[in-house]
Amino acid sequence: MVSSSSFNELASLQTNLTELINRLPTHEQGELIQQALVTIMRMAEGEVDRLDWKIVTASLQDMERAFKAFYPYRHVRKISMFGSARIQPDSVEYRMAAEFARRITEQGFMVITGAGGGIMQAGNEGAGVGQSFGLNIHLPFEQGANPFIQGDPKLVYFKYFFTRKLVFLKESDALALFPGGFGTQDEAFESLTLSQTGKSAPVPLVLIDRPGGDYWRSWAEYIDKQLLQRGLISPEDPSLYTVTDDLDLACEAIASFYRVFHSSRYVGSLLIIRLKSELMDKDIEKLNEEFSDILVKGRIERSKTLPQEAPDETIDLPRLALYFNQRDLGRLYQLIAAINRLGLPSPNTEHPEQK
Repeated sequence: MVSSSSFNELASLQTNLTELINRLPTHEQGELIQQALVTIMRMAEGEVDRLDWKIVTASLQDMERAFKAFYPYRHVRKISMFGSARIQPDSVEYRMAAEFARRITEQGFMVITGAGGGIMQAGNEGAGVGQSFGLNIHLPFEQGANPFIQGDPKLVYFKYFFTRKLVFLKESDALALFPGGFGTQDEAFESLTLSQTGKSAPVPLVLIDRPGGDYWRSWAEYIDKQLLQRGLISPEDPSLYTVTDDLDLACEAIASFYRVFHSSRYVGSLLIIRLKSELMDKDIEKLNEEFSDILVKGRIERSKTLPQEAPDETIDLPRLALYFNQRDLGRLYQLIAAINRLGLPSPNTEHPEQK
């Protein structure tokens, strides 16, 4: 027998669903909301276990909390910092991570960490609570959120690692990794896999060590010996990341990535690269000479904002368009680096790292 409270909840849900469906034709995201509702209906009509429904529900709740927390800051670039929770506050790595976070916020970025101790705590400490996000997940052997993000509305709790990782990579415009354990290595390889396969937008990935340290240098040597020399990755794939033990170089690697390059997206098979300032004709010609090998057809050319991009808040930015082969992602990163070298930064940027 259904309780009165359950009956009232169902009646309220039915009313809310009816109102939502009636609004779909005029809702800005109506088509996508409809697809989500249809998917849930198909699942409800099929044979789905209770555990499966619990996974679906908890995953949606994870994403709901995260999307709400990040929405007010959607136009500010952010950098995710990864590293060991076991690194102590008196260590060189901790102090470097805190200083890196401080410097990167001065460039206009906000910082995202896993909200725990070690490198995560250093990131939140260096950035300050006003410029910090924390994506926390409860583990049986570690404490909750660190004191530098605890209680802030930009602290988001997750049930699942996979939804947490999705949000990390979705919201990040740059990634900085300090020494860490399995989780840090997982983040490094996951980020590289998404970059190498084109499943994430191009972003700078910086691997930072203590001065004279060999954590990431040894890692890069492994990549070279076991992957590159065996032909298991492309010769240009090391262009996807920067290894350094110098904070000046680490900050510059991120700043230079967005010196002229702003963002990119696909319209069908056409890659649109948005720029902060126009390139000269001779510079575009130079790009065509140097990067013709990654074009399926045609040339790298100027482009206006295409109808498929609207509504788009980057509508006034200059653009380049090319039929990229979607395979040589290391070369695409080299193309972005060339654009940043050839072009001049816009002197009229209202916010240095505004999306």
